[in-house]
Amino acid sequence: MVGRRSWERLFDLAAASGAARGRFAGPRPIPQRPGLSFAFEGRTRTYRVHIPPSGRRDTARPLVLALHGGGGTGFGMARISHFSRVADRHGFLAVYPDGVDGSWADGRGVGPADLLGIDDVGFLSALLDALAAEHAIDAAGIFAAGISNGGFLAQRLASDLPGRIAAVASVGGTMPEHLAKSPPPATPVSVLFIHGTQDPMIPYEGGRVTGRSGRSSVLLSAPDSAAAWAELVGCARDPIGSVRLPLAMDDGMSVTRVTYAGALGGAEVILDIVVGGGHTWPGGIQYAPARIIGQTKRDFDASEAIWEFFKTHRRS
Repeated sequence: MVGRRSWERLFDLAAASGAARGRFAGPRPIPQRPGLSFAFEGRTRTYRVHIPPSGRRDTARPLVLALHGGGGTGFGMARISHFSRVADRHGFLAVYPDGVDGSWADGRGVGPADLLGIDDVGFLSALLDALAAEHAIDAAGIFAAGISNGGFLAQRLASDLPGRIAAVASVGGTMPEHLAKSPPPATPVSVLFIHGTQDPMIPYEGGRVTGRSGRSSVLLSAPDSAAAWAELVGCARDPIGSVRLPLAMDDGMSVTRVTYAGALGGAEVILDIVVGGGHTWPGGIQYAPARIIGQTKRDFDASEAIWEFFKTHRRS
């Protein structure tokens, strides 16, 4: 078993460096525009944009920031998530930014970007400005979704850019303990968690997790993360329901959805519990062997589920 101190390198090995092209790869993503860049705080920051082929260029489109995991890249995130295909079906821009040294400054203080003092909230805000200057963007429909380190950053955006980000999704990333103690966002933001109960890297039960730097952070359990976000955005204290989703595949795994609602402005918090799932993107590629990262639920498409959540939670 790969130790938690080195688990983030799996994204680099499987998605960024090209190992995902082998046995565990699955189909290649729809090609995006070549890598783009701009200068931010003395660094060249890079990203990719996927533009759906249909629709008028001057029609305002929603936008999804798709944030890779630790050790990964935007290109790897496109492979793992197939968000470009979902964007083509539903007509939104899919944007794949790159972190510094394969990492995001998600506020936990454990990864390279945090230790370097990188302002990724500022970078992504500047990126949205750059994209708005080039494309017609639906300002009420800007969202962020990420896996692991990227999921933690998506939650940070919900806290730090609530007037700009309408909703976020965190796959394989629970709520850092310090974020649960932060003030509520000025504008309620809807939050979706998708988490496997057999995640060996970011445990479903929470606890102390060590990153590449050797430093560690304390994370809430997945259920406590949903409850804490529900409290922050003003949802009713108790969930309004818990249902098992009707999925066809008999693979020993299932998905149970827990929903918190009742916040002013319609904000919601949802936890999709992937029973038996690992540190994976459901419906995406098995980017590393199941003995290392756990199993990928094949018949639950996280990207489609995330978009269904996003499209009903535009900023008012």
